Amino acid sequence: MGKQLSELDDLLVKFIENQKMFFVGTAGIDGRVNISPKGMDSLRILNSKKLVWLNFTGSGNETAAHVLECNRMTLLFCAFEGVPNIVRLYGKVRTFHPRDIQWNDYIGLFPTLPGARQLFLLDIESVVTSCGFSVPRFDFVEERNTLVEWAEKKGPEGVAQYWREKNVKSIDGKPTHVLGD
Repeated sequence: MGKQLSELDDLLVKFIENQKMFFVGTAGIDGRVNISPKGMDSLRILNSKKLVWLNFTGSGNETAAHVLECNRMTLLFCAFEGVPNIVRLYGKVRTFHPRDIQWNDYIGLFPTLPGARQLFLLDIESVVTSCGFSVPRFDFVEERNTLVEWAEKKGPEGVAQYWREKNVKSIDGKPTHVLGD
């Protein structure tokens, strides 16, 4: 049976740290709800009530636009191998860009990879667990290096140009502030 908790315990921290992928859910005041898969060793648990995850350049930037309007976020971790388990973290989030002073407080927690776009600092308000009995089993093969290779080939200026072309507005036309106000 599922549980509702106010913070992460040691078992949940271990479970989350063992996942190769997680999902981020956000929504603005109106428009689409967005759910994005994330990977690439991009999440760090800071304590039982706080974590930070690194967002890389992508084809859109919905999460950033939604958080500007409504700073709530849900992270979902789902066991595709091992004991079936699902963990959802609900909370309020703050966004930091490479231009922000707070960026330097957290970016050192992650491997240096090109295309890093935002850091999201989540203050966990609640944790909900549930069984993963109906979730299929999958075997992890390897991380994809495609995004890193793409960003390396583009270089910092090419990535910034891509942000200008593809990431300054959400698909609902909402600003993302990826390049500042």
